Amino acid sequence: MRRKKWVECRHCNSGRPAARVLGYLCGGCLKQKFRLAEEVAEAAHRRSRIFPPFSPPRTPRGVICVFCGNRCQLGEGEDGFCRLRYCSDGKLVSRAGTARIGLGSFYFDPLPTNCVAEWVCPGGTGAGYPKYAYRPGPEVGYQNLAVFLGACSFDCLYCQNSTYREMAKKGEPLLTVEDLVNSLDERTACICFFGGDPSPQMPFTLAVARRALKKAEGRIMRVCWETNGNLHPRYLEPMVELALASGGVIKFDIKAWDDDLHRFLTGVSNQQTLANFRYLSRYFDQRPDPPLLVASTLLVPGYVGKRVVAGIARFLADLNPSIPYTLLAFAPCHLLDDLPLVTREEAEECYHVAREAGLTRVRLANLHLLR
Repeated sequence: MRRKKWVECRHCNSGRPAARVLGYLCGGCLKQKFRLAEEVAEAAHRRSRIFPPFSPPRTPRGVICVFCGNRCQLGEGEDGFCRLRYCSDGKLVSRAGTARIGLGSFYFDPLPTNCVAEWVCPGGTGAGYPKYAYRPGPEVGYQNLAVFLGACSFDCLYCQNSTYREMAKKGEPLLTVEDLVNSLDERTACICFFGGDPSPQMPFTLAVARRALKKAEGRIMRVCWETNGNLHPRYLEPMVELALASGGVIKFDIKAWDDDLHRFLTGVSNQQTLANFRYLSRYFDQRPDPPLLVASTLLVPGYVGKRVVAGIARFLADLNPSIPYTLLAFAPCHLLDDLPLVTREEAEECYHVAREAGLTRVRLANLHLLR
């Protein structure tokens, strides 16, 4: 009999997969054995981060940073969680992520591209043609400017783009607004900010977006964000204004429903993410085609399954049942590289619970990763 390459939870009889870095505690046991879970999660995030601080700083009477939802409170000489900012002489100093300079890299993707919103966005489907799309179908022949940002406000143990950590550690490469705007040509139909995550560098993304739209005045240029949603609320209005006007899509990756599980997996609470999504949902009906908002969740065996999806789906359906929801199949990576792939049965169960919650547009993606 072929031996499994993954380990079942050693603390219960559920048969669920469990990761070595989390003490072989499955998602259910992380919640039930809270003290042990906190210990193993803290150790896991220290290993994952590769640099301090290992959690958002909360130094008493420190300077409060308002660039993302973490609201780090920094003592003298202390770095913020994103490492883009630090405290010097009692003042907040930015290394990058300002309206002039960002940390990250960029490249061009031919459309349609592999995006969580590809099945509903103008680039993948022609949604909103002719106002927001160049073609009534997929925009073959056009391209997306993909801006990979080298910092994040979370520390996901299963991070799909963990290379951002080296950027954050080294503080390079740096980008200017002009670097990105000057790269745009007539074939560029959209810009997508991702990473890492846009949340610690929103001033930079907004500056690029405004300059890009000015340069492309008179033609289609969509502006999109793919984010964990942990934004400071002051950036929500300008972001939604630019996305609505340009035909862009704001994509929130909602990692987990239960706040404790979310903190164990990402190192940070999900309360700001959920509050931000709730706020943005009020604009959804202003432009249903293409949809302003898209939500996604990565299915993580043993941790993020149908119960988590059901909670997220009910939250979305209560806001607006037409919000598109993408369920992504997991690929073992970063510190959860000893977990198995999601089974087709598990993925289909998650799909059905999302539909049963009332959502009318649900999609399973990365089907090639199912086992």
